Amino acid sequence: MNIVKEADVEYGFVRKLQDLKYTYRKDIRDINALELNFRQKFEALNRVKLTDTEFGKLLTEIINPDVFKTSNRLRKKSTFIREDDTPLHYTLVNIKDWCKNDFEVINQLRMNTKNSNHRYDVILLINGLPLVQIELKTLEISPNKAMQQIVDYKNDAGNGYTNSLMCFMQLFIVSNQSRTFYFSNNNNKHFAFNADEQFLPVYTLAKKDNSKIDNLYDFSDKFLAKCTLGEMISRYMVLVETEQKI
Repeated sequence: MNIVKEADVEYGFVRKLQDLKYTYRKDIRDINALELNFRQKFEALNRVKLTDTEFGKLLTEIINPDVFKTSNRLRKKSTFIREDDTPLHYTLVNIKDWCKNDFEVINQLRMNTKNSNHRYDVILLINGLPLVQIELKTLEISPNKAMQQIVDYKNDAGNGYTNSLMCFMQLFIVSNQSRTFYFSNNNNKHFAFNADEQFLPVYTLAKKDNSKIDNLYDFSDKFLAKCTLGEMISRYMVLVETEQKI
């Protein structure tokens, strides 16, 4: 019997995303490369050239550990004061037509924390921002293990979800190829999970007849097509102001 490794599952999935016309950026493996790519996408979208000082200031302004606040910023126009005191009105993504954003896939991104070196399986970037994280397991491992891993990462002191562009994460997807689930990112008070009991609002994708779409590749065709994903994030993910959650 052939033993399938997680790395095989991961690279097979990356190839599937390439079939869906995502650009594979195997050069983005650390925070510096992630920020450089975002800078290039931001400058192209807003038709501006920032100085190094301005870009550093921009990162300071937009990176926030509060998931609700960053999700709100993602969907709105904002203003940034440049070095010459002139205002720059900008967006982080094309909020009028999400299909026209830049969609990329990266894998094995490493982020150092105070306690460990986190490594993420697959991340989808929209205009350079990490908005969807996919954690993959082999068939014999329950997707619940991947859910628990994500929660553990978020609870780790100094984790990338609080102090880097990872704070813009909107969706998590977990799969062992035969069972696939998705759930929204949220602040920790709305993000409790136990691998045995489960507390998160976890969803499965379904067809019109309510039959589940469990297979990872079938799920990808229906949910991760670029325009479909863009529409999901822009139109169907609701920000609940009263509870400060997605």
